[in-house]
Amino acid sequence: MSAPRFSEARLQEIERLARRYPGRRSLLLPVLHMAQEDFGHVGEDVQRMVAEVVGVPLMWVKEVVTFYTMFRERPCGKRLIEFCTNASCMVNGAYELLDYTCKKLGIRPGETTEDGLFTVKEVECLGACAGAPVVQVDHGSYKEHADRAWVDQLIEETRREAEEEQGR
Repeated sequence: MSAPRFSEARLQEIERLARRYPGRRSLLLPVLHMAQEDFGHVGEDVQRMVAEVVGVPLMWVKEVVTFYTMFRERPCGKRLIEFCTNASCMVNGAYELLDYTCKKLGIRPGETTEDGLFTVKEVECLGACAGAPVVQVDHGSYKEHADRAWVDQLIEETRREAEEEQGR
């Protein structure tokens, strides 16, 4: 398999963006977001490419990728379900809900279902303590006061959507 490469249009976008920042290192977050959007995850080969494009040491890229939970080093399912298990969520049932979800899907935290539809992760904090337990789906939508009925509905809807897409 060949090494990943940004498109010429993406490289031009990165250079336009670079003019807005005081140094190349400042480009890491936006360029990593672009890479994840383009390649689905930021594994070792993508991190190497980002380091080269930005012009920084690979270790700097690795530090950012491993610090922020929004970056995925491995491919994940169509639906990424992240359970906050920090203090407020923990005391409000996050671990029980995480366990319920994993058992229902037949996987453990950090794994992806065999059909490629779901990846379940435990994350440290989603910043919505008043709505505990909180679950984030696809790095976009938050569900506060999440419960088993919501999990069941999410799984059912995702499976139905996948079946409809296959039928097209």
